[in-house]
Amino acid sequence: MDRVEVDRVSEDEAMHSADEQTETMSKKELEKIQKAERKVQREQDRALIKQQKDTFEQDLIQMDKDKLADTSNRISYLLGQTELFKHFIDLKKAKDPEFARLMKERSEGQKDKVNAPKGSRQGRKTEKEEDQELLNDEENENDDSSFVFTESPGYIKNGVLRDYQIQGLNWMVSLYKNGINGILADEMGLGKTLQTISFLGYLKHVQGVPGPHLVIVPKSTLHNWKNEFNKWLPDANVFLLHASKEERGEMIRSTLLTQKFDVCLTSYDICLLEKTHIKKFAWQYIVIDEAHRIKNENSQLSQIIRTFNSKNRLLITGTPLQNNLHELWALLNFLLPDVFSSSEDFDSWFENQGGDQDKVVEQLHKVLRPFLLRRIKADVEKSLLPKKEINLYVGLTPMQRKWYQRILEKDIDAVNGAGGNKREGKTRLLNIVMQLRKCCNHPYLFDGAEPGPPYTTDQHIVDNAGKMVVLDKLLQRMKEKGSRVLLFSQMSRVLDILEDYCNFRGYEYCRIDGQTNHEDRVSAIDEYNKPDSSKFIFLLTTRAGGLGINLVTADIVVLYDSDWNPQVDLQAQDRAHRIGQKKQVYVYRFVTENGIEEKVLERAAQKLRLDQLVIQQGHMAHQQKTANKDELLTMIQHGAAEVFQDTAADKSTFDADIDQIIARGQEKTSELNQKFSTYGLDDLQNFSSKDGSAYDWQGEDWSHKRKADGSLLWIAPAKRERKANYAVDDYYRDALRVAPKAPTVKAPRPPKALNINDFQFYPPRLNELQDREILFYRKSIGYRVPKAIGPEAANMTDEELEEQQQHEQALIDTAEPLTEDEVAEKERLLEEGFENWSKRDFISFYKACEKFGRNNHAEIASELEGKTVQEVKAYSKVFWKRYTEVADHERIVAAIEKGESKLQRQSDIQEQLSAVIHRHRVPLQQLKITYNQTKTKNYTEEEDRFLIVMLERLGYGNQEPVLFFCVVLGTKKEEAPVKKAKGITSSRASPAASLKASPATSRKASPAVSSRASPAANKASPASTSSRSSRRK
Repeated sequence: MDRVEVDRVSEDEAMHSADEQTETMSKKELEKIQKAERKVQREQDRALIKQQKDTFEQDLIQMDKDKLADTSNRISYLLGQTELFKHFIDLKKAKDPEFARLMKERSEGQKDKVNAPKGSRQGRKTEKEEDQELLNDEENENDDSSFVFTESPGYIKNGVLRDYQIQGLNWMVSLYKNGINGILADEMGLGKTLQTISFLGYLKHVQGVPGPHLVIVPKSTLHNWKNEFNKWLPDANVFLLHASKEERGEMIRSTLLTQKFDVCLTSYDICLLEKTHIKKFAWQYIVIDEAHRIKNENSQLSQIIRTFNSKNRLLITGTPLQNNLHELWALLNFLLPDVFSSSEDFDSWFENQGGDQDKVVEQLHKVLRPFLLRRIKADVEKSLLPKKEINLYVGLTPMQRKWYQRILEKDIDAVNGAGGNKREGKTRLLNIVMQLRKCCNHPYLFDGAEPGPPYTTDQHIVDNAGKMVVLDKLLQRMKEKGSRVLLFSQMSRVLDILEDYCNFRGYEYCRIDGQTNHEDRVSAIDEYNKPDSSKFIFLLTTRAGGLGINLVTADIVVLYDSDWNPQVDLQAQDRAHRIGQKKQVYVYRFVTENGIEEKVLERAAQKLRLDQLVIQQGHMAHQQKTANKDELLTMIQHGAAEVFQDTAADKSTFDADIDQIIARGQEKTSELNQKFSTYGLDDLQNFSSKDGSAYDWQGEDWSHKRKADGSLLWIAPAKRERKANYAVDDYYRDALRVAPKAPTVKAPRPPKALNINDFQFYPPRLNELQDREILFYRKSIGYRVPKAIGPEAANMTDEELEEQQQHEQALIDTAEPLTEDEVAEKERLLEEGFENWSKRDFISFYKACEKFGRNNHAEIASELEGKTVQEVKAYSKVFWKRYTEVADHERIVAAIEKGESKLQRQSDIQEQLSAVIHRHRVPLQQLKITYNQTKTKNYTEEEDRFLIVMLERLGYGNQEPVLFFCVVLGTKKEEAPVKKAKGITSSRASPAASLKASPATSRKASPAVSSRASPAANKASPASTSSRSSRRK
């Protein structure tokens, strides 16, 4: 029996050993299989990437052929419109040999037709020739070159196009047939989005060209465009390229690069971020909404979009010509670069016409006609009543007068033209203009103007601003009539005041400003537009709420203040005055009478008149210049005497009935419109002030009077913390279009040249190869090096400049193309740098090194969006080897070292603090603190011991518990225990000595905020306490 048992055990062991061997072999085989599968997957990925690359290259080659074939048709079409284009075409031929050759072939082909033998005199056709033409017509009977829609296309679902929208669709079809790009410039609210979607549907359903198309729109209208596609053209495969960096990576790999879409819909920002992938495509159409964003050809957005490859381009804008002729050229250059290639030639052609304005007007009209379609609502939408615009002129309250006077008195020298050099003087005047405009809006925009604390919401908000007095009357009347109101202001802080006013009057409202996120924005619009909505007022900032919003449920638009650019105000008005509006729309614009706002309004009226002459009648506007110092001075001085002297007129305005104010406003508005309607081009160029001295007040010359009272000196307005403050000063500086320094002319680069940044740490050899490639490209286009200009050239003699020019030209003339081996080497080197590290990533990297130390890779990676710890380690390793190649590396490394020194100091302090605490078994009871006897104590020694012990336990430098203690103890943040802690641990003598500082001296409670303050310090009831009071601290 025992022997049998032994045999059984031996058999079991043998079987177990065999199982282990089998399992070991299975693991090895499994790993081998997995390794083989990974290898196959890598090969498949490489093959897929190569296939995609070949497809992109073939598409680009085919697109170039198609564009070349369209060139002849395009030139013929343009010359058929007007001989004016011959001038620009001849200029292009002189500079581009390839273009000249193409035009020569076209000319010879036409000459052969002209010189062909004719069957009879006077060039009449013979029977044979006519028969051949008839035969050709029969063979091409299905040719859709003259295709015209007479009714709404069948592929448009859930509605039909209006007649004028069908006309717009036919216009875009005509452009496509003639190889012409265009500008759809219909007035806002006429359905430019629907017309564009209809045209893309025509390409898909009629032409058999489903895509790929690229539609670039502002971020605020992105989802609106997607919804419009889903509604009107549901069978279009629309790919929305907009997500976080991680999500975009997957979207690009799975959808974009595989071309599983018809239309790629994206925003301006994503175009900048993902330009590398977007420029790989041969787009059939690039559509750009709000295209006036690219009117500056030197902007980053404009330059990057120009590198995208497309067969056709369409610009959509309601304001195609806002400022000057050069900006018009920038749009035309984007649409037709082979004709409008030189801005200098374009400008000189229209400006050097010997003063013959009629001829210039006629020529500009002919240039615009083939490219531009613009209709206005009054002409095409008969069911939409024209809006009625009324300027309501208001006076200044006594408080506003006081602040207006203080602003003028603060910088008398600048206002009198004694502001130092020209640039400095203009800057000071810009600041005065901006401050005066804030005063006209509401004096509470200045810190210290609002009475308090406590800050209450009651009648004084209305009584202390002239605009608020009139607004209060107007809104009461509109509420009684059952109207609903859109209330626009440029400043979010004005909306803060208006929000308090709505709460005070009990008006229900919605709000959108520049800080409103997308979800809240959509929710507010839906809430306001829903049937039987209780919302009476919609508060919006002019720029944030002026685009991409449909608010036709409102019929009253109030412009609390005017934008420098009148087109922005028009966009705001058209949120309510657009297709679908059933009521009469009234627009009330508030203007402070006898103040700077009257001049701002005049300047806006001037711009609108110029727009009318250029776009709607074909006239040409002379180039507008930045508001100069004299114009700013005129604005400031306008009405100053009345502001200081006449108060009776203001009182009559405040006492008047709202109907009287509106009637007076209608009269003055009519006078202003009549004044500008008669102005011609020359009349619109200059404005002059007929006012007398701005500073003769009550028989005294205030320019010689200096106030020593410090109350006259104000500072930047305090931040109203309900919403993030707009940089108002910066906004007005931009709005007045302060001219930047003229950019230097950059030498041309190959269209697909890679921008190599020093922080991406490509191999130095790559720079050498790219420089050679750029030099050969300049040689191939016949580029000539101009003489150097700028600050550096100012210190060089003419001989040195000429020698430098000759040297650079010699490098170009002797340049040779890269060999095949060098091209392959360049492709390999491109993979060795950190291509996916942007400037933003680099800045975040060295800031994180400064914050956490260079070796704390995990924390550094947490500060960089989309970067793993491994990626950070790899980059950090290269950075610390080659950081000397980075511009300004001395400052960067010094900042990092300073941050690391700070971290080390915190560590040292923590060690000292721990040493002191650990000397005691029960530190909360045994720790002794020595106080300065001359100081009073606000807290007990037990409380101080608790703070010290908890500071050691939670870590010195950890701000979250410190802020928590501030709240618990009722101390100010700037006087929080972090200062006390630093005082405790700053002594280098010994840890014990560090406990001798008085904690009480750094934690005296402020009566205004202390939890121990007297209840009488703020006795306003909850109903009357301003919601702004909490934001004052």
